[in-house]
Amino acid sequence: MFLDTDAIKRSLAGSGLRSTPQRYAVMAFLMEQAEHPTAAEIFEAVNRVDPRSSRATIYNNLRDLVQAGLVREVAMEGRAARFDAKGTRHHHFICDRCGNVEDLEWYDVPRPAAASLGKRVLRECELIFRGLCTKCAPRRASRQVF
Repeated sequence: MFLDTDAIKRSLAGSGLRSTPQRYAVMAFLMEQAEHPTAAEIFEAVNRVDPRSSRATIYNNLRDLVQAGLVREVAMEGRAARFDAKGTRHHHFICDRCGNVEDLEWYDVPRPAAASLGKRVLRECELIFRGLCTKCAPRRASRQVF
């Protein structure tokens, strides 16, 4: 993927965030990832290129980017959260066995489901599907006893 340096800086500025070298590095790394890395993986990757960032700096920048809406945090039960900076809206599928996170095409939640929230104010909606990915599902099927 071609990264537009000015576009990253504009998106940071548009969200009210300064474009520090560390924040830019985190954002640029996430934008070129097809996978959904953990904070530890982001720390390692960013520091391979420029070893000036502490873990705290990476974690703080991730928190700021999530709060600004530029990065999504994919919460994983019992596992480290993963991060996603894809600009398009989408849902996620999480494998119960290997923890792989896959993007799923976005579709709108039907109006009756959103209406059932009552007087709550909905900020966003994301569906997370859980099960076995295509790599793990065949292994389970071969172990099943009929």
